[in-house]
Formats: sequence, structure tokens, C-alpha cells
Amino acid sequence: MKKTPFYPKHLAAGAKMHPFAGYEMPIEYSGIKNEHLTVRNGVGVFDVSHMGEIWVKGENALHFLQKITTNNVAVLEVGQAQYTCMPNEKGGIVDDLLVYYFEPDKYMLVVNASNIEKDYNWMVSNNDMGVEIENSSDEIAQLAIQGPKATGVLQKLTDVDLSSIRFYTFTVGGFAGIENVIISATGYTGAGGFELYFRNEDAAKIWDAIFEAGKDEGILPVGLGARDTLRLEMGYCLYGNDINDTTTPLEGSLGWITKFDAKDFIAKDILLKQKEEGLKRRLRAFKLLDRGIPRHGYEITDGNGDPIGEVTSGTMSPVLNIGIGMGYIKTGHTKFGSEVFIKVRKKLLRAEVVKLPFIK
Repeated sequence: MKKTPFYPKHLAAGAKMHPFAGYEMPIEYSGIKNEHLTVRNGVGVFDVSHMGEIWVKGENALHFLQKITTNNVAVLEVGQAQYTCMPNEKGGIVDDLLVYYFEPDKYMLVVNASNIEKDYNWMVSNNDMGVEIENSSDEIAQLAIQGPKATGVLQKLTDVDLSSIRFYTFTVGGFAGIENVIISATGYTGAGGFELYFRNEDAAKIWDAIFEAGKDEGILPVGLGARDTLRLEMGYCLYGNDINDTTTPLEGSLGWITKFDAKDFIAKDILLKQKEEGLKRRLRAFKLLDRGIPRHGYEITDGNGDPIGEVTSGTMSPVLNIGIGMGYIKTGHTKFGSEVFIKVRKKLLRAEVVKLPFIK
């Protein structure tokens, strides 16, 4: 198993470690609910160094990204980031990712940890434009500092005006005495905050500086357990659960990042046909009306107990204190306000199809 540069810090903080995407990663430290609420109300730090960073460079970099992703990369200005996905030849999702626009002919793609090799190989196999594709995942560490108090804590450590970094923008500057740190605001929690990208050798210094700066604010390290409950309260997709190689962006309610009118891209014709013919299923959010906790793989039924879908993600919301989840549901049962049922063991628990996010 691989280890991030923060592995010794996790052990020292008493983290429960578990294999994830080929890495030994912290699942929790002080408890998932406590860490979750700390991020919602204060500030927490996630080690997300397992994520992948792939550079795309060259005079055809934009054209290449337009071809392999569904969103319109051409609208980006330098210093902006974009959420998008890469479709495969059948319209399924190779991965969902972020595109960072650094300068003309230079982009950084941030991809899911479990898909780094797959994504890189997919990009190389579709590179008929002579662009440079560089996988720097093993050289770059990343921390996500999230929560309403994150700005105040991090501002102590940089001359960069963090209030000027709007949602889905980034800059490069000095941080905690380290130069050329990428500071972005994309988030995966809905609680506000920033992501920092830097060299592995600077990891310990930056970690220590952040926790020293945040000690009066009750800063805590946060594991992947709370990262999952936080993203689910916002309705953000998790690759491998809510989307994968067999789900299309349209089925996954990602039509908003699928720009048919702006460009051509891989499997555009297949996805356009699916849009015109209509979807047979769609990813929808639901909240339980009965007491219980939905889990990945649970069956979704109609009132007669007939299967109409399957839960892809589910948990007990630490903020709402009710069961919430997402799942693929057959068309005809996807209207907001529709009543569906989640099969938990042999019981059918009432649930309502709702709009995202679960919390505002």
C-alpha cells in the first residue's frame, strides 16, 4: 500500500487507518460525526494527497481537452477551474475531474485516486494531437482545509488575499514560507475553504503551520469517513458509487457539464441520442421519512415492493439527523416529491425524492 507524506502525522493523531484506492488513508480520528460537525461549524483538515494530478501541455492542449471532456474548457480564463468528466466510447464515465487553467497551453487535471492509471492511459490512447501528458501524482501533496473558519486560519500563513479567490478559481503564491503553493477554492464539502497543492517534501512543514495557526479555532484533522458524509449532504457524486464506466453523465444528473452545443467530444453522438430518446433511469436524491439508514446497494422499490432502482450512496445526515441518500431510479418515479421505498433487510422504509443539496 502507498502512503501519503502525512502518514506519520495521521498515526501521531491517532487516526484509524484503512486501505483506500491503493493508499493507507485515515478514515477517522475523533469520530465521524464530531469531525463532520467541526467542518460544518469550524475548520477541519483533510489529507487528499492520494488524488491524482496530470498536466496537459502544448499548443493543442485546449483542443485535446475539448475532445476528451464533456464541459466547455474554452470558457475558462487563466486562474479558473472547471468540474467536468471524461466519457468513454460508449458514453459511460471514465472519471469525473477538475480542470485547472494555468496559462495558455497549460492545464492541470485533478482526478480520482482510484482512476489515476486508468485516466492517464485513456488520455494517452486518445492523444492524436501531440500534446504533452505528464502524470505528477506521486510528486504532489494536497490538503483540503474546509469550514467557515478556514479563511481566517489560513490567512495568517500567506500574503495572498484569500478573499479574492472566488469559488472555482485559484492562484499560486507563498504559504507558510513555502513558494509556489497552488491555492484553490473548489471544495467537496459545501462548507467553504481551500485546497493547497505543494511538493511532498514541504508536507510536514505546511501541516504543522496550519494546525498551529488553527489551534485557537479548534482545528481538527478529518478523515475520509466525514469527507463522505459531508459530500453526501451536498449531493456531490463519488466515483465508483454514484457514477462509473457504465453510467452516462445524463443518467448521473450531470447534464449541466455536458455541452452539446459548444463542441464535439468522445461519444457525443451516443449521449445526444440518449438525450433525444429519453432516459430510462436517473440519479436522484432522497430522504427517509421513516427511521433508518440507507446504504450502498440497497434496493429502491415502489409501494408494491417492486424494484425501481438501487441506492448508490447513503448515510445518516449528522446535521439533519435523518437518513439521506442517492440512487438510480427508473423514469416515472423520479419527480421531486415522489414517494419511494428503501428496502432495509425485509422492511420497506418510506422515502421522498428531493432536490439537492440536502442542506443549504
